Amino acid sequence: MTTIRNNLHAVRQRIATACAQAQRDVKEVTLLAVSKTFGPDSIREAHAAGQSTFGENYIQEAVEKIALLQELGLEWHCIGPIQSNKTRLVAQHFAWAHSVDRLKIAQRLSEQRPAHLPPLQVCLQVNIDGGPTKSGVAPEDALALARDVAQLPHLALRGLMTIPEPLEDFQAQRQVHLRAKALFDRLRDAGLALDTLSMGMTADLEAAIHAGSTMVRVGTAIFGGRTYAQGAQTTKQDVR
Repeated sequence: MTTIRNNLHAVRQRIATACAQAQRDVKEVTLLAVSKTFGPDSIREAHAAGQSTFGENYIQEAVEKIALLQELGLEWHCIGPIQSNKTRLVAQHFAWAHSVDRLKIAQRLSEQRPAHLPPLQVCLQVNIDGGPTKSGVAPEDALALARDVAQLPHLALRGLMTIPEPLEDFQAQRQVHLRAKALFDRLRDAGLALDTLSMGMTADLEAAIHAGSTMVRVGTAIFGGRTYAQGAQTTKQDVR
């Protein structure tokens, strides 16, 4: 517990320092703890250290943890790829879905969201730098998709999510994130009521905050390195 608590404290300090340097209020940036591949005990430890929002990539794994941790009242965000055969699970169990990149997926989420739950909070995943292995709508198609998704019942379109290719240099990271912020601003100028820009992970959260991120998704810096099942492959979308 001490390690996760200390790690969370260190990440929050990084966020606070980046906000101060960017002359932003630290309250403008939400920390989403990415708990994929880590068990319920690790999540309980993070919760005991004050963390209440968690992101999961693997939907079936997440649903099992959500059931086991129901009494904690955590807020769960789906941040991994959503296939058509998994939309019902996302609609039924998550509060947020960050990775909507096709109208078909949004329509299924809308249709399958239980009536007794509040609207599913949605971000559109944008392939901001054209990475060949990345999911996401092309930037030039984002406005049309956003307008369509915003009309769907049982969903609340909140903003954009990006996972750019890894870059080592702060300024290079910042420039890519600024492209996402510019797109976010264009969609708002077009009349869409967006308030969430989900970008920045363990390696680039400072650059993302400087560029205007409102939600950073951090896993490794909180929970440590991940051990995947033998034969499983780690994709760039998995690295948070």
